[in-house]
Amino acid sequence: MKILDIYINGFGKFHGRNLTFHDGINIVYGKNEAGKSTIHTFIRSMLFGIERQRGRASRNDLYSRFEPWENSGTYEGQIRVEHKEHIYRIERTFQKNKKEFKVVDETAGREIEPTKAFLDDLLCGLSETSYINTISIGQLKSATDEGMVTELKNYIANLNTTGNLALNITKAAACLKSQRKELEAQMVPEAARTYTSLLSEIRNIEKEISAPEYENQIQTYQKLRVDMKTDLEERQAEKEELIKKVARGRQVLTSNQFTDHESIQSYSQKAKAHYDDYMEAQAACNRKPRKIASAISLIIATLLLCSTGIIYYMGESNYFSAYYGVDLILLLSIFVSSALIFYLIGLILFLRLRHHLKDMEMSGKILQEILSRHLGDTDISPDSIQAFQNRMAEFTRLCSAVSKSEAAISQKAAEIEDLNKKLEGCGVTIEIQQKSQWELEKKLDHLSGCKTQAEGLKHILAENDRIREEISAVDLALETMTNLSSSIRDSFGLYLNKAASDLIAGITGGIYTSMSVDENLNIFLNTKTKLVPLEQVSSGTMDQVYLALRLAAATLIQTGDEKMPFIFDDSFVLYDDDRLKTGLKWLSATYTNQIIIFTCHQREAQMMTANLMPYHLIEI
Repeated sequence: MKILDIYINGFGKFHGRNLTFHDGINIVYGKNEAGKSTIHTFIRSMLFGIERQRGRASRNDLYSRFEPWENSGTYEGQIRVEHKEHIYRIERTFQKNKKEFKVVDETAGREIEPTKAFLDDLLCGLSETSYINTISIGQLKSATDEGMVTELKNYIANLNTTGNLALNITKAAACLKSQRKELEAQMVPEAARTYTSLLSEIRNIEKEISAPEYENQIQTYQKLRVDMKTDLEERQAEKEELIKKVARGRQVLTSNQFTDHESIQSYSQKAKAHYDDYMEAQAACNRKPRKIASAISLIIATLLLCSTGIIYYMGESNYFSAYYGVDLILLLSIFVSSALIFYLIGLILFLRLRHHLKDMEMSGKILQEILSRHLGDTDISPDSIQAFQNRMAEFTRLCSAVSKSEAAISQKAAEIEDLNKKLEGCGVTIEIQQKSQWELEKKLDHLSGCKTQAEGLKHILAENDRIREEISAVDLALETMTNLSSSIRDSFGLYLNKAASDLIAGITGGIYTSMSVDENLNIFLNTKTKLVPLEQVSSGTMDQVYLALRLAAATLIQTGDEKMPFIFDDSFVLYDDDRLKTGLKWLSATYTNQIIIFTCHQREAQMMTANLMPYHLIEI
């Protein structure tokens, strides 16, 4: 496989950044903090993805450390690779809420489903752990020569034992043995005997409580008492509601000065009588003949009085005395009496009219007060009287409802009293059987405790069975691991030592011809004249041995004809100029696949230019 180019759209400090890689050696140069580690991690993340850790581990995991510095809405990128004459574009979005992974075959012009089989073929069979520990090569991290020797021994021991950098047979075996001891400590050997004893006790208790003397009458009475209490509470609640309803109705009636049907009927009849009086008085006052007769009587009386005055003034010469011989005194008496009669008639008619007006006014005031109180209106009309009568009918219905509710209250009170008597009787019955109930409850509590304990022991027994299965699995794993380790040591370990020895001869420029490891994992470098222990070589030579081992492991682990690009991350820091020149020449001549070198120095590019070695420089 070969990396063609990458596009970073939100990863660490980079946003919208393109980098193109060529065949052969690619040198990625940048000063410290320029972002080399970010690009290196981006390539790894595009190939294998990023998994967000949980809890405290997420604070400083790979996902958090390389979240975009700006424009955090995008956390994604692309990488184009060439594999088996096809160009693939890998697209990933790392954001946890919209994580995406897509592979496009640009040569075939279609999207590829990223199955495990396809990815294994594309990545030459490497897992992320194998990638990190083989083709992604850094320098030895130990600061001292002694620490570097220990690190190299651990690396060789692990490879020589298992053929996989992610495993360590010794540690794994120790871990399994420790796990076996922990599992044995978790077992409860007395659980089976205790469980059998409990089952026997449970059967005896169940037989005892099934006797007739423990027949479940108490529970029946308790249920009956609960039901009666519920019924009693419901009836009391209904009674309280009826009392409130009656109180509200009585309050309405009392506020309108009513007590019962008779008071409402009397009040209605009284209002009707006032209305009849009002209408009668109004009719009487509106009769014109009486008004006219009263006025005519007064006018006639006035005329008679005037005539009496004239006759008196004329004396015996008046018409009636002169022609008819009527005595003057008699004539005056007749006129005066007639005038008084007509005045009396007019006065009587006037007083009767005044009396009707007063009756109408009084009845009107009473009616207006009644209508204002019950209708909020003082207009006296047939419609108002009809509305008043409807209002009185509502009060009548309310009074009937109140009476019915009061009767219902009495009925509820009787029912409540009856229920209270029944409750008292039920309580007496329960008290009589209290002793049997207490004994039964004790036995039931004991039975419940036994069953709870038995259920817990059942889980313990199941756990014991599970632990035995795990112990058997651990024993099988130990046996299998022991058997396989010898086979792996005899196969992969020999191939690794041979491949590393061939590489050491080239990378050291022939100074050391091979490498050998004895049964105690002591490492020796071979020259033409002697074996040199690893502890006696320089730090730079140790770094060369480390590089040779990584290259050998990568060559052996990868499957298929094509190989992954080698990526060097400041791997040549400990190399002097001669050693660096030899190493670069050897890499250029030996490894024909793509190589990517991240460095913060310019000497790699300068040395390759000076020695006319082709390379592609990328500055960041």
